[in-house]
Amino acid sequence: MSIFTPTNQIRLTNVAVVRMKKGGKRFEIACYKNKVMSWRSGAEKDLDEVLQTNTVFVNVSKGQVAKKDDLSSAFGTDDLTEICKQILAKGELQVSDKERQSQLEQMFRDIATIVAEKCVNPETKRPYTVSLIERAMKDIHYSVKANKSTKQQALEVIKQLKESIQIQRAHMRLRFILPAKDGKRLKEKLKPLINTVENEEFDDQLEMVCLIDPGCFRDIDELIRCETKGKGTLEVLSLKDVEEGDEKLE
Repeated sequence: MSIFTPTNQIRLTNVAVVRMKKGGKRFEIACYKNKVMSWRSGAEKDLDEVLQTNTVFVNVSKGQVAKKDDLSSAFGTDDLTEICKQILAKGELQVSDKERQSQLEQMFRDIATIVAEKCVNPETKRPYTVSLIERAMKDIHYSVKANKSTKQQALEVIKQLKESIQIQRAHMRLRFILPAKDGKRLKEKLKPLINTVENEEFDDQLEMVCLIDPGCFRDIDELIRCETKGKGTLEVLSLKDVEEGDEKLE
């Protein structure tokens, strides 16, 4: 889809249109594809990376620009940046049925991935696989909401899954013991995978107790096994609940 703006004839390509009806009139903005959902999820914070132009249209494909009076009347301001933000937040992304289905399927996978990364089976103290979470989401007939972020929906999914499977949002408390010759080198590789170090002792070997997100467990296990050729040990000590009131997923 390519369009021209009537004022300066700039050719806009790869356009995603977000439409909003307000005050009985239709308003549209021209965005870059794939950027609208990034903005809504909080992954993209630079408005210039989302908008192709901060012009507000009545019809993007025809290049019909909205009148200033209509904008002021509908939005209570003539600040185009502020109006664009409102349309981005509350407007409807115009996509084909095929695109919408593909987008929802990707969001479904992303939500399942977040849940698998943050949760464990409290009986086995082990993380779930993404495919198992996807199956559980299908079993409860979870319906993805295109206008809500995947992180917000992951929190909803965790609450709903508790009624059908053993699942708990928690950090895993691990103890690993590494040979001295591998300790320093491995510690640097493990750092990005660790949330909090609770205790660390380095003598003839490195012993560390730490908290991790469940989704990092397999990477840590594999790293220790491969790098120490089986001489390092990894033990799950306990689970540390993430407070229910904590409504953020980092």
